[in-house]
Amino acid sequence: MGIKVLFFGSVTDITLVTEMALEYCADTDALVKELLSRFPALGNKKYFLALNQQVVHENCPLKQGDTIALMPPYSGG
Repeated sequence: MGIKVLFFGSVTDITLVTEMALEYCADTDALVKELLSRFPALGNKKYFLALNQQVVHENCPLKQGDTIALMPPYSGG
């Protein structure tokens, strides 16, 4: 089953895909490290993470079946 990773907005300009699956990552820090190894340009991009539709601001453990979204900053009115 793995971990589903979704990419939104301008993040897809770097990844060139809107989603991918990873077999295993222990936590969100490990996931970001893996994504940076695959997409080094993410290191220069501002984005935030959502774990199962909840924005996270610190390292969180991951389990099989989780969904992570990388989203660029947004503003609205």
